[in-house]
Order: sequence, then structure tokens, then C-alpha cells
Amino acid sequence: MDIKDAKFMEGFIRLTADAFRKGWHERNGGNLTYRIPAEEIAEVKNSLHQVEEWLPIGNTVPELAGEYFLVTGSGKYMRNVELCPEKNIAVILVDDKGESYGIVWGLTDGGRPTSELPTHLANHELKKRLTAGRNRVIYHAHPTNLIALTFVLPLNDKEFTRELWEMATEDPVIFPEGLGVVPWMVPGGKAIADASTKLMEKYRVVVWAHHGLFVCGDDFDEAFGLMDTVEKAAEICVKVRSMGGKKQTITRENFLDLAKEFHIDLNEALLD
Repeated sequence: MDIKDAKFMEGFIRLTADAFRKGWHERNGGNLTYRIPAEEIAEVKNSLHQVEEWLPIGNTVPELAGEYFLVTGSGKYMRNVELCPEKNIAVILVDDKGESYGIVWGLTDGGRPTSELPTHLANHELKKRLTAGRNRVIYHAHPTNLIALTFVLPLNDKEFTRELWEMATEDPVIFPEGLGVVPWMVPGGKAIADASTKLMEKYRVVVWAHHGLFVCGDDFDEAFGLMDTVEKAAEICVKVRSMGGKKQTITRENFLDLAKEFHIDLNEALLD
């Protein structure tokens, strides 16, 4: 099978196209990575070439040794992935030590994977371990309302989560563990990778202050759905604040009733 006909390629492209139309990816903003299962790699093996150059990842991810990833390219525009995948995304292979990667398909006009690759792979390694391999998608975008809120809400997990949970009844059902907040940091380096990975031990959603949102998911729908849900909550919050603030809201007792009815393990520490 040609790789461009693969189901995982279809899902990857759909996410990038839908997200661009949402307005989350100005210019070359945002990035997406997918850890490809062995059986899906076997289906497209004839489309892949040998690694021509091994390049350092920027951190070490031994638990990802020998794994293949579909990744967006550094400096590439999400709006162009749908138009010409082979020029804007790539399949990479992690070496047997988890220290380097090599391109085996894509980026035909040159270039490298996303500059956030160290952060993505560090979190892929963590989520692979924590979910027994189920989690396969790491996704970063620049949703407008969420970024706006990082200028007015306290930059801590508890207050940020509680504010967004209150914006729609189903929000705590979709991310019952809450979300983490990373203060402003230079993107693309080991420091932000380490900070994000530490929070991802508890959460599936991490806010990067004044920058964007970082989420994970078992598949493309779950990752996109998390991003969409958090951004919609942020949009409601922005509108509520613009109308003078809350006059009534969902109470702590309401949240506990919701958790009981929907059988969710709500992070009650974030309600206090």
C-alpha cells in the first residue's frame, strides 16, 4: 500500500486540516506526532526508504527505540499538509538507543521534523508506559481563547482547571483529572519538555502560558476532541468575563453529583 492511502495518514491529515480551519494554526504554528503501530508500518513498508542521516533528538527516549513516528515538519504550515503531505510531514525512525532519529519518508523538499520533537517524544515515551501502549498521539496548537486566558487567570493547575470545568457541564467528564499549567518557557528545548512531561504524569492536557495547549490521546479523535473541548471552555470563559463575570455557577456539590452519575474519577483536590 502507498503510504498516502493508509488509514493513519488519512486521520493525521484530517486533524491538521480541521485544526487549521478552527484557526489554531497561524503560519507554521503547532505540531502533531503519531506513534505508528508495527502492523501499520508493515502495510506501508514499500513507501519507506533507508535512513540517510541520523540526527540527535535532543533528549534520550530509550523506551521508543525502533519506533516509527509520523510528524509535522519544522517551519511547515498545517494548511499545506492536506495539499501536499510528502513536502510537509515525515515518517521518522528512532534509533536503537533512543538518542537519534532518521527520516524514512517525506519532507521531500528538505527540512526537519518539528522543533518540538524533544517534547513530543519525551511525552510519547511517558504515555506509552503509563497507558500500556494505548496512547499514540501528541498534539500542540495555538487556540486563541485559551492563550488569552493565560494572561488573566492564575497560572496554577487548580484555579485554571476549576475555571474551565465551570464553563460547561460536560467538561469535567471529558478531562476529569484536570489540566496542568507550565509558566512561560522558551519552546523547543529540554526545559519545556521536562516541565510538560512532569505534568503529563497526572494530566492529558497541559497549558503553555502565553503560547498554547499540549494534549495527548489514544487516537486522533481523542486528541482533537480534548483540544476542542478545552478551547470551547476557554471561549465561554472569555465571553462570561466580557459580560461582567459569573452571577451563578456549578458548585462543588454539583461536580460531585456529576462524578457520581457519570462514574468518573474526578480530581476532587482541584475543587477545594
